[in-house]
Amino acid sequence: MRKLPLSALRAFAYVFETGGVRPAARALQVTHSAISRQVRELEAWLGVALIEKPARQRRFALTIQGQALGKALISGLNDLERAVESVRELRAPNSVVITTTPSLATRWLMPRLPVLAKNHPSIELSIVTEASVKDLAAQGADLALRMGGGPWPDGICEPLMDELLYPVATRSYWKSLGERKPARALGKARLLHDRDPDSGWDRWFDVYPARNIDLRVGPRFTSSDLVLQAAAQGLGVALARGSLAETDVSRGILFRPFEADHVRIANAYWLVRRRDDATARPAMHAVIEWIKACAAKRPT
Repeated sequence: MRKLPLSALRAFAYVFETGGVRPAARALQVTHSAISRQVRELEAWLGVALIEKPARQRRFALTIQGQALGKALISGLNDLERAVESVRELRAPNSVVITTTPSLATRWLMPRLPVLAKNHPSIELSIVTEASVKDLAAQGADLALRMGGGPWPDGICEPLMDELLYPVATRSYWKSLGERKPARALGKARLLHDRDPDSGWDRWFDVYPARNIDLRVGPRFTSSDLVLQAAAQGLGVALARGSLAETDVSRGILFRPFEADHVRIANAYWLVRRRDDATARPAMHAVIEWIKACAAKRPT
């Protein structure tokens, strides 16, 4: 089989489909210069121009060869997608694939898997982690556990559980602040920030106001898991998602200096399932019921 420049062909397919280099770059989440480079490499490999040379006031346009190649690529990719979907349909009926964020997979889903394995040993549960929301069908996933405000258009969406936000820290770090009153101690603490806006410290201070708190100060982390790890290492105080911090709190790794005080986020987590599968398979039905039971049992 002749070796083809697959990355460059994929990039050009997006250029053709989106109508330009910049929209293709946005769709692929890369720089437009990277797309331009791949198109130039493809043109050099083919020995023909695919995009018309820019001229004053001329909009983006493909050459005749570029139009022909673009149509062929889209047709071929559609055929490939159908072939992949047909293979997925041959997956064992006891196989279920869940997609979710790395933090939720590590801190909420994984600790509960032994119960599912014990009660349903024949179910083959696979977990796919993605930091951003992606289409269920495109990922080959049956279910998604999602954080944030739903619903989403790619599946049947059902609110799963609320979330409780509360400060956590190690006891040694909290003691080092030298204050008996939690509110005063928090004013002296280094605040650890989760870049997720739903978990921002402003939510806490809207409910429990405090003076002289500068929310612009303090390290920031790209996931709830990382901010909890930072708190567990004594780097400061995190505003934790209770569902993700519960294991560390129960083991004494972290503690809640404000005891039962919390901020509730309604419908913070959602269960999403594909419309073309729903709960038809027994394995799917069992996994969905297990997830709902786990959500119902979570501590407050």
